[in-house]
Amino acid sequence: MTPYFRVGVINAQGDRPRSTHPPPLSSPNMSTQKALAILEKNGPWGLINVHVDKPGPGEVLIRAEATALNPVDWKVQASGAPFVTDYPAIMGTDSAGTVVEIGEGVTRLRVGDRVFHQGWFTNRLATFKQFTISPADIVGKIPDNITFDQAASIPVGLGAAFVGLYGQPIERGGAGLVAPWQNGGLGKYAGQPIVVFGGSTSVGQYVIQLAKLSGFSPIITTSSPHNAPLVTSLGATHFISRTTPPSDVLSKVTNITSGGPSVKLVFDAISEETTQGVAYDVLAPGGTLVLVWPLKNQIDLRKRPESTLKTVVNTFGTVHHDVETIRDLGVQLYSKVEAYLASGDLKPNRTEILQGGLAGIPDGLERLRSNQVSGVKLVVRPHETGE
Repeated sequence: MTPYFRVGVINAQGDRPRSTHPPPLSSPNMSTQKALAILEKNGPWGLINVHVDKPGPGEVLIRAEATALNPVDWKVQASGAPFVTDYPAIMGTDSAGTVVEIGEGVTRLRVGDRVFHQGWFTNRLATFKQFTISPADIVGKIPDNITFDQAASIPVGLGAAFVGLYGQPIERGGAGLVAPWQNGGLGKYAGQPIVVFGGSTSVGQYVIQLAKLSGFSPIITTSSPHNAPLVTSLGATHFISRTTPPSDVLSKVTNITSGGPSVKLVFDAISEETTQGVAYDVLAPGGTLVLVWPLKNQIDLRKRPESTLKTVVNTFGTVHHDVETIRDLGVQLYSKVEAYLASGDLKPNRTEILQGGLAGIPDGLERLRSNQVSGVKLVVRPHETGE
């Protein structure tokens, strides 16, 4: 185990931990469940026991068959992010599983449905546990051609790509594009170039696929050379190695787009110091740069002349957004996404299954933190967690 993890038992009901064997789908009678939490601000990870929540009106209870890891999970532990205030804090925002109970007023979903959804940074909605709650209107159904493990790779990556492209151009919003399923949206941006930094990241893979549905061409992306076949299979038309010096990236993009429209949209799915500056330089005046990590911005706009004014949007990438226009788009997304997955127009990330259930998460997060994961989504199966 890493030094960032210790086993602890915090049982809100004061009794001994119960078996992790699942109850029948029609009768979720477990009162407690295992969860993985940050035990205190900037503290270690620990296995805890918590109660199983009941779904309220408009909600469903989901037995989590798979949950995926995201960089934000280790970043919250390392930084003590301000949007996490209660500890122990259960993390996790990617989940796929089976509906086991529905709340009042839910009609679109039924007990037994295979679903996936994006969690949130509260113990009730987080996904590093065996059962979780979600608002029913932002739950997607899993088509027969997609496994639970694959489906768990979708919510956060797709959400960040989706909000970053189609959310309104406001703080924590997006570039304000018309979504493919909206009137005139399919192929609307034909002939317009887009540059995606980090095309093989989870978010980048979905940006490429959505850009293809929206008609963008060329679709230019950076990634590690060994991921070139992956990004081109998803729709990228041109590949640039992530190790290319910034000045060479700019010249390569210029050569690719020579004679065509300038680059008015850049999506930085990495948003580190090494990418933000060159991403801004690639962008044409009047264009929009979308960043995925709102707490960092390495672009010193004061050094840019006013004549090259460019819009920088720090997207938060969640369909739980309290801005009505973005939440409404999220509801639309989850009502449409099943068909796109079934047709193959949207493909989930490749996955790597970690052993040990929830107890395998801390080591996986250390791998993410050390940049030891490339082109795959790390997934665990919560009900494989040992006693």
